[in-house]
Amino acid sequence: MRTTEEIRKLYLEFFKSKGHTVIPSASLIPENDPSVLFTTAGMHPLVPYLLGEPHPGGNKLTSCQKCIRTGDIDEVGDATHLTFFEMLGNWGLGNVYWKKEAIEMSVEFLTSKKWLGLDKNKIAVSVFQGDEDAPFDQEAFDIWKLMGISEKRIAKLPKKNNWWGPAGETGPCGPDTEMFYWTGKPDEIPESFNDDNSLWVEIWNDVFMEYNKQLTTNNLRQTTIEKEYEFVPLKQKNVDTGMGLERTVAVLNNCDVYFIDTFKPIIEEIEKLSGKKYGTNDGITRSIRIIADHIRAAVFISGDERGIIPSNIGQGYVLRKLVRRTVRYGKKIGIEKKFIKEIAEKVIQIFKHTYPELEKNKERIAEEMEKEEEKFAIALERGLREFEKLPSIDGKIAFDLYQSYGFPIELTEELSNERGFIINKREFEEEFKKHQELSRTASAGAFKGGLADHSEEVIKYHTTTHLLHKALREILGEHVEQKGSNLTKERLRFDFSHSTKMTPEEISAVERIVNTKINENLPVHFEMLTVEEAKRRGAIGLFEEKYKSLGEKVKVYFIGDYSTEICGGPHVEHTGQIGKFKIIKEEAVAAGTRRIKAVVT
Repeated sequence: MRTTEEIRKLYLEFFKSKGHTVIPSASLIPENDPSVLFTTAGMHPLVPYLLGEPHPGGNKLTSCQKCIRTGDIDEVGDATHLTFFEMLGNWGLGNVYWKKEAIEMSVEFLTSKKWLGLDKNKIAVSVFQGDEDAPFDQEAFDIWKLMGISEKRIAKLPKKNNWWGPAGETGPCGPDTEMFYWTGKPDEIPESFNDDNSLWVEIWNDVFMEYNKQLTTNNLRQTTIEKEYEFVPLKQKNVDTGMGLERTVAVLNNCDVYFIDTFKPIIEEIEKLSGKKYGTNDGITRSIRIIADHIRAAVFISGDERGIIPSNIGQGYVLRKLVRRTVRYGKKIGIEKKFIKEIAEKVIQIFKHTYPELEKNKERIAEEMEKEEEKFAIALERGLREFEKLPSIDGKIAFDLYQSYGFPIELTEELSNERGFIINKREFEEEFKKHQELSRTASAGAFKGGLADHSEEVIKYHTTTHLLHKALREILGEHVEQKGSNLTKERLRFDFSHSTKMTPEEISAVERIVNTKINENLPVHFEMLTVEEAKRRGAIGLFEEKYKSLGEKVKVYFIGDYSTEICGGPHVEHTGQIGKFKIIKEEAVAAGTRRIKAVVT
């Protein structure tokens, strides 16, 4: 059986042999980005570099990125959807290579016996068909024909299928070409490609960022300003590719994704705890898949460098939902005792060598999982008591039980049948769809990538976090480390390590230092230094291990002779551009972690 570690290593080795710098996975929690909860793709941490910032690793990069996607969380349980996954990617930044080279490398890695050795006759592709904004991607189409792919196996599809971006309302975007592999019987492979056929599995996507979607305005009817957009060719063209690791390993082994080596031990542990066998029937199989997927995702979120814990907001809410859904489906297949810790330990054992932060944080992971499991057991008991008070159950009440107490509809139906109630399931589904739509709309509207935007206000706040970080270390001590930041046009939010509440005197002292440095109008510049050079010059970094593993140079920002910090940018040119700094709130967010909210005016 071909393993996940083998394929991950092969991919990175292949692109390293093509002159790419191997960069480490970024945190699952996007740095300085309030617009999205999690890192959702390999390109997400690279948006500033796609927009022109120089990357410490150069202009040809490759990585295996940890990702979380929650938009389809309620569809997890089938054979394809995953909440946590690893995304293999490679990037050519700023015209360093283009469509021909990208496609040639994709085909070589997929089909060469030295690498994956897939059958080229089982490959089909899709390209952008063109519309009023951009023409048919004739270049990609012609390249695929030169690569020996029959025209009947090259589908021309619209934007919804073959276009990436922009990440926000405006920005870099462009057509993509997707690669599919036939997973059915060799003698049943169709002559023509139809992406609706589920036996064609997408395994790779090459994105060609060659346009900038920008806003134009026309004054209509003298009083109404209606937004209009245009697609302008980019000066800096980028190649951005993605290949789902788990899906690729499943294709290579011709198996269900839950049978690959990083899932199978988890499935076996669930079978042992429940006494149920995967594949026995659809209900049991779906429940086991959900438990395996959700615990895996919860371990990675809880074990992240940023220290996420279950809560009612943001990333903590997603973590809570994953744990509670796990408990529900565990009970559904007969697991009555607390079980999440045991399975979480199995996940850590599988991934600890690739992602050592899981082993490092295993005690915190176990503690938070157990606490949340116990909390939900209490909520479930309260929900049952509430259920007993109800004179009848309709679809809306069933949904309220689901939303308030985590009751799955199956549990509500079972309890209702015992009391002679019949639930209007269509009414429940309507309420549920409204809930899903709100979630998906929020998720889709949130994704922007990099900094939330590169507006003047956000850049000011980004620079201010450097001054704040340094001032906190001066007043509270050098144990202070940045744990995360969240920037909007209206305020900054800065999380840092400290065990006690700041006194009013400490808050005033930090404000005074930051404003003094702003008033001194210190120059801001960056230098590309090796990690050793950066440390010698007193630089601090958010994730020291991450920067070490770059093995090349890092970008270090200097604010006069006051602050020296590893950071990607962008920043103001002089601190006098920032304005007056004011802390509006200081609070605890987790054990040993405090949060400051501040504004500049």
